[in-house]
Amino acid sequence: MDTKEKKEAEQEIATLSALLEKSPEDVALLEQRADLYYRTGSFGNAINDYKKVLEKKPDRQTVKTKIELIQTILRYTNTDIYASTNTNMDPWLE
Repeated sequence: MDTKEKKEAEQEIATLSALLEKSPEDVALLEQRADLYYRTGSFGNAINDYKKVLEKKPDRQTVKTKIELIQTILRYTNTDIYASTNTNMDPWLE
């Protein structure tokens, strides 16, 4: 995502946040904002919004999958395979 796309996504996030202040129960807006957070790399905010969606709609399998995907990304990007001999978290051995 280049700088222009990121700025556009951040503007969309601000717009969605304003709309969510007026109607906090709107699950579609919440999921849209979570998707934008994901696209901009703000994974913590994305997971928080996805979890709010699941609180309101616990049967949303796609949202559960998106959370698992983000957690996997974070696990692999934050794993330093050379820092520890703990092979339980070694991404190369899974």
